[in-house]
Order: sequence, then C-alpha cells, then structure tokens
Amino acid sequence: MPIGNILVADDDAAIRTVLNQALSRAGYEVRLTSNAATLWRWVSQGEGDLVITDVVMPDENAFDLLPRIKRARPELPVIVMSAQNTFMTAIRASEKGAYEYLPKPFDLKELISIVGRALAEPKQRRQDTRADEAGENIPLVGRSPAMQDIYRVLARLMQTDLTVMIAGESGTGKELVARALHDYGKRRSGPFVAINMAAIPRDLIESELFGHEKGAFTGAQARSAGRFEQAEGGTLFLDEIGDMPMEAQTRLLRVLQQGEYTTVGGRTPIKTDVRIIAATNKDLRVLINQGLFREDLFFRLNVVPIRLPPLRERSEDIPDLVRHFFALVEKEGLPHKQIETAAIERLKRYRWPGNVRELENLIRRLAALYPQDTITENIIETELDQPAINLQPSETATEDTLSGSMERHLSAYFSGFGDNLPPPGLYHRILREVEYPLISTALAATRGNQIKAAELLGVNRNTLRKKIRDLDVQVIRSTR
Repeated sequence: MPIGNILVADDDAAIRTVLNQALSRAGYEVRLTSNAATLWRWVSQGEGDLVITDVVMPDENAFDLLPRIKRARPELPVIVMSAQNTFMTAIRASEKGAYEYLPKPFDLKELISIVGRALAEPKQRRQDTRADEAGENIPLVGRSPAMQDIYRVLARLMQTDLTVMIAGESGTGKELVARALHDYGKRRSGPFVAINMAAIPRDLIESELFGHEKGAFTGAQARSAGRFEQAEGGTLFLDEIGDMPMEAQTRLLRVLQQGEYTTVGGRTPIKTDVRIIAATNKDLRVLINQGLFREDLFFRLNVVPIRLPPLRERSEDIPDLVRHFFALVEKEGLPHKQIETAAIERLKRYRWPGNVRELENLIRRLAALYPQDTITENIIETELDQPAINLQPSETATEDTLSGSMERHLSAYFSGFGDNLPPPGLYHRILREVEYPLISTALAATRGNQIKAAELLGVNRNTLRKKIRDLDVQVIRSTR
C-alpha cells in the first residue's frame, strides 16, 4: 500500500527516472511530468500529497508557479530543486513558500528523508508578497557544496529571530552573511547596526553598546544612544565578539537573558527588541579555557552556529567570484576585463591568506592598473609572486635607517624583474606595505589605545579607525 502520492516535475528524463525509482522503492506512488502545466493541473485537481519540482521548466518557472500552488493548497509541501545553486535561489525558494530547497546534484537518501519529514509534519509556510525586488544583487557568491550548505541554513533562518554565531577567518564575508540574514529576514524593515569590538577602546565598549547618560564619565556632556537603542526593531551585528572585555560580556549576557539593559550612568532598565548576530575569527572555546570569554555567554550566542569556509577550501568558487567582482568594478566605472582560463587555474592554486577580501582587492587592482582587455596567467603570476628579498651586506656599509632599508628592499625588488619593470601602481603598493607595520607598531606601543595611537601618529582618530579596517590590522590590547 503506497504511503503517499508524490508529484515530480522535471524536464530532464534521467532525473525523472532516478527519482521515480528511489521514491517507488521507498514505498511512494509517483507521478511524473516534464512541464509545469501538467503539474498545475494535477495540483489544482487535488492530486498528490507532496510536490518535487525543478525551478526551470520549458513552459514556466517554478517560482512563478509556487504562489498559485500555495494559494490553492497551502498545506501541500513543495520541494524545489535547482542546478543554479546560488544564494538567491535558496532565498527565493524560501520566500515563495517551498518546504525545502535542494541544489543539484543532490543526495537521494537526503531527499527521501526530507520527503518523509514533510509528509509526517506538513508545514504551511507564511508567504512573502515580495516578488523579485532583490533581483540579481546577490550578496553571497559561490556554488561549492560548502556554500550550498550555508545557503540552505540561511534560507531556513530568514523567518526566525534566532541568535546566530558566524565563525570564519578574516575576509571570509562574515558581515555579508549577517547583512543577508537581516536584508532577507523578518526584520528587514528595521535598522542593521554593526559594531566591531576590536576597533573600540575597551573602556568605551559599554558606552558604545548601551549608551550613556550626561555626566556618566569625564567627557559625557550629553546623553548618547548606544547601539542597542539604534538597532531597536532590527539587527545588531557584534563583530569580533572574542575581543569583548569581561565587564561588557556580563552586561550583554543580562540583555540576552532578560531582554533589557541600562545605560552607563543610568538606573532605569530599558526593554529591547533586537536580533543578535555575532561573529568571530577566533576559537571562542579556547578563550573560554583561558578565562577570557564567558561560557554561559557563548552558549547564549551560539544558538545557530555558521562556519564560513576559507577561500582555499572552496577554490571551485573562484571563477564565479572573479566574474562577480569584475562586473562589480565595471559598474563602478572601471574598464571591462576578461580573464584567461589558465589565469583562473593559477588563482585556484593560490592559498589566499586574506580570503575573499584579498581576491576582491586583486580584481580591483587588475581592472585599474592593467590596460590589457584580457588578464593573462603571466599577469596573475606577477601579482601573486612575492620576490624574495636578499639583503647582502654591502661593501660600503649603508646606514641602518628606514630610508636605507627601503632603498635596499626596492633595489632587490626591481632586480627580480630583470630587464623589465614592475607592474604599474608601485607607489600605492609600497605605501600600503609601509602603512600596515607603522599602524600596527603604534597600536602595540599604546597597548591598543586608538586615541593615543592616533595622537602618536598625528592623524585623526576616525582616519586611524578607517585604516585599521581597510588594512585589517589586528588590535591587541594589553596592560602592563
């Protein structure tokens, strides 16, 4: 006796055959079609207990058909399959009311499990009336299995308020994921507020988070709203949560437990309605063992953990990322570029210590500095190559000064190109290399105090904070 009637729609005969065999062996009655029209006729006639459909079919897109199915039979679970495998495909499937989204190729055991779960507990999803306002402005790029898993998790989280912990190396796109959760979730009409714990002096973090009253501390000449107040009704993104001092951790835990906070210097509790998304590039369990992070706060934040893989673990996504970034810079006014297949393969072999951010910076540099319409493997090799600097002691000793060191460095650098010249843009590349250790050393000398570091360097504090972000300088605070 069949345990359920499954309607399958896919224009690929091989997939229909595979699904028919697998579902039949599992005890289901299966009806197959290659077009959306037949599927809609069956559904409108009340047939079928569950639908499995491809997105792209000869006569109609499944995303156009899904709203009609949900209006006619809101209780009918629909599983959507697609070979497009983009973030927006997963999101649109969720928005249109799909029970589940499966990227092709899929695991048959997983499919059978999903079918069983859907039939045992049919879920009526709230329909989102937004049509295609997102278009193709894809915030996340990649079709690798690792990214597919992330897309599916994000799609399931869109209509929830669950706290999320995003872990990943610097440059993997943690804030992009946080923004996607906000922009496509139930709080999208509210504000998205981000705060980087590593970029704020320890003694100002509580004030930044919770606000302060007039006279709460020296320099508090007026009441100031904190990030919680600014994010009311929306999402608060706590980046580099591992850098939060213990005192602030305790206050954050109270907010998560009781849903209220007090301003610095204030006495009246303030109710808050904010979704928390945290991110870290550190192993918080190690920090817990070191006594630097509260275990109870970790479990409060780690409700839904998401790990973003480094680019070296998903090198198959590099072609899509390269095309995406070239299209992005072209919209910004830079020349159109193409890239050789051999150049793409060279990019795949690179380790990418700076992850996706490093790749984006490389693409911007290629578009801005090279006049060629086609980026070759040799150009990529030149950009990725870091010539070894061989500092041979000279017979006439050069004074050991910064100027002397730079001169020896540049001489070795130029010699690495033989009779040729280095690629254009040398001035800015050298300045960036000098800027990083200068700022890093100044921050180390001031024990991470950015106000003192800005004064030491003779730059505006906001300028310094921007440089820290742009150069990805790690701010480490210590006490003597």
